[in-house]
Amino acid sequence: MSKTLDAAAVLEVLRPVEDPELRRSLVELNMIRNVAIANGNVRFTLVLTTPACPLRQFIVEECERAVKTLPGVETVTVDVTAETPQQKGLPDRTGIAGVKNILAISSGKGGVGKSTIAVNTAVALAQAGAKVGLLDADIYGPNTPTMLGLSNAPVMVQNTPQGELLEPAFNYGVKLVSMGFLINPDQPVSWRGPMLDARIRQFLYKVMWGELDYLLVDMPPGTGDAQLTLIQAVPLAGAVIVTTPQTVALQDARRGLRMFQNMHVPVLGIVENMSYFVPPDMPDRQYDIFGSGGGERTSKELGLPLLGRVPIEMALREGGDAGIPVLLDQPDSASAKALTAVAQQIAARVSVSALI
Repeated sequence: MSKTLDAAAVLEVLRPVEDPELRRSLVELNMIRNVAIANGNVRFTLVLTTPACPLRQFIVEECERAVKTLPGVETVTVDVTAETPQQKGLPDRTGIAGVKNILAISSGKGGVGKSTIAVNTAVALAQAGAKVGLLDADIYGPNTPTMLGLSNAPVMVQNTPQGELLEPAFNYGVKLVSMGFLINPDQPVSWRGPMLDARIRQFLYKVMWGELDYLLVDMPPGTGDAQLTLIQAVPLAGAVIVTTPQTVALQDARRGLRMFQNMHVPVLGIVENMSYFVPPDMPDRQYDIFGSGGGERTSKELGLPLLGRVPIEMALREGGDAGIPVLLDQPDSASAKALTAVAQQIAARVSVSALI
């Protein structure tokens, strides 16, 4: 080891410190940059692979502890930033310019709260500092504008060198495109496959998404035309399967999961929604309305991570109806904390998948 307190010595002492998810040296991953030393004060930049890193503080403390072992160090300052890696995906898919990672939020059946998970995950990633978009691909039941407080957002079309492009609505740090902006609230959509395919491709490629770390796609339930269009069009970074603990939901979730695997799309994990009920007047109690442990058992059987268990709370439903996600309205609630953890786990899995 160098006897001089210089950048080389700092990098050398940091080399054994690993990213806990990737199990590789921070120095080898080029996550330690801009080392500067002045009068015993060491400063450097830690570049994480996602703004939503769940182990951010742990990594910072490990770095500080390592550098303080060097003789002559008085203080250590770690500036934390993030560069989200871009998923390569399948080579025969067409990516979206500026969008690093496209994620499908999917479910085998309706009514399991998939849109609730998609909206709150998008908001959680945005709150962590990521650039986030949400594509509402549930053409027949577009609910995300209501959940994001954008029910009355106007449809904006811009003339560009690439032709006419839709401008996404924006709220809570999330860009949103939805069929809900293009139809009246009570208007049904009765389309066959080709029309559905054309609309989803428009939402993918004819929208001014700009630079995004994550584009979440809120899928309709099932394994039909919308899923096939998305899988065959873009290089998906992965799919997240949303279910409830009950047997019928888990059966359908397994079918949806197998569809993505059969199409060579990585499944990042399972989210168990409506995991238990928390009474508002008894926040320390919980009731397993839809059973218990189903998501965990399924994840173990399939060799996939359980990304989180999200409870039923009145605040979660109220926030969705009012257009104020529970993460913002009641951040200390059990559901908000669970949803934040889910978003962190998804981001971590995407980073691992992109870098291994």
